[in-house]
Amino acid sequence: MRELTYFVAVSVDGFIAGPNGEFDRFLAEGDHMDVIGEKYRGTVPTVLADRAGVPADGSPFDTVVMGWNTYAVGLPMLPDPYSHLRQVVFTRSHDAPEGAEAVEFTDRDPVDVVRELKAEEGRGIWLCGGGSLAGALIDEIDHLVLKISPVLLGDGIRLFGDRSYAPTGMMPDAVTRFDSGVVIAEYSRG
Repeated sequence: MRELTYFVAVSVDGFIAGPNGEFDRFLAEGDHMDVIGEKYRGTVPTVLADRAGVPADGSPFDTVVMGWNTYAVGLPMLPDPYSHLRQVVFTRSHDAPEGAEAVEFTDRDPVDVVRELKAEEGRGIWLCGGGSLAGALIDEIDHLVLKISPVLLGDGIRLFGDRSYAPTGMMPDAVTRFDSGVVIAEYSRG
């Protein structure tokens, strides 16, 4: 069975973006990027990876799921952001933009969709955002990989949105500290 990994940048105080979706405070350069490029290959938008010469082959993922707000960050320049992956975007009120023919848009229950994806053959499924979607999928998340940036945002989009949930045990797999100040903390469902 395939597994769902929530791999996301987060502030020390638990926000994946600022109040208006800002994410420019997260470090996109530094010694942590080599590890991300190797271990979590394929998590950079295809066009940017191609420009930087970062290969997407060998990715632990073949599918990415995201909410509309996460997807919309790249619009209109990147309507097909991860063309090297199967892309599923959850939205209740938006239509597919021009140039996004390879992206699947759905208003279905995210839990049902992810369970169907997990039952298919393939590599891992990457949940790249957002917080509300992660909150809806919390019981389906098999691995949590936090790229913790050394910044306090004070407000914004929480790691699991505003949903309350029952305490859930996660087993630490690895914690790696980088000179950039970024810490990558990896957990698996206990």
